[in-house]
Amino acid sequence: MQSKYGDVAVTLADHIATVEIQRGPNNFFDVNLIHSLAEVFEALDNEAACRAIVLASEGKHFCAGANFHNADAQSERETRTVEKGNPLYAAAVRLFACRKPMVGAIQGAAIGGGFGLALVPDFRVVCAETRFAANFVALGFHPGFGLTRTLPRLIGSQRANLMFYTGRRIGGEEALAWGLGEVLTTQDKVHAAAVELAKEIAANAPLAVQSTRATMRAGLAAAVKAATDHEFKEQSWLQKTEDHKEGIRAVAERRPGRFVGR
Repeated sequence: MQSKYGDVAVTLADHIATVEIQRGPNNFFDVNLIHSLAEVFEALDNEAACRAIVLASEGKHFCAGANFHNADAQSERETRTVEKGNPLYAAAVRLFACRKPMVGAIQGAAIGGGFGLALVPDFRVVCAETRFAANFVALGFHPGFGLTRTLPRLIGSQRANLMFYTGRRIGGEEALAWGLGEVLTTQDKVHAAAVELAKEIAANAPLAVQSTRATMRAGLAAAVKAATDHEFKEQSWLQKTEDHKEGIRAVAERRPGRFVGR
């Protein structure tokens, strides 16, 4: 089985579905990409031959976050309102509702919302070149993509707070020690190692695996929905601040932000 959903390619073989984001090298996301991923996961939920999913991406980075320098994407973000809701986060919640076990192949940077996307899978394969960062405060922004719920769930509140408040990047070895990754390998073997872990899962009785997973992740999609609703409210007012505009300029110019608190 091979198919294409927008910039997402799907290959199914030996009970393993490889879902690859094809926006290399940085794989920036927008609402269309997340919607495509949601459609893929929902289709695979109804595909009996699929017992496990590998979420991967082409190029240097897993997902370097939202592209703040794309004028069309920025315009779309600015038209969102709390009353209308955020279509990006509505699609993101659908990702967490996927019923099939999933392994993420994180070969490079997973930044901001891209970090949130990397926490959709149950497990992550990482390497020395992997970088996780919740750098929202460097943009004068509030964390999003459900990270305020999913990150503490994995690494505990204190380490999550450290990442949120500082925006620091966590490499592959530290990610493994913190519980952000389960397998550490070389960059050229990240995808293969993710497939091997998926095969180990898929070798078991599929209904039993899905039942166990449903128990272990019970309520997660609903919790992410509640988290993204709150995150979006905070992002909405912060988006109007001088600090947010300065944060975007500073990141684009690769310099520290000159924040004024307004």
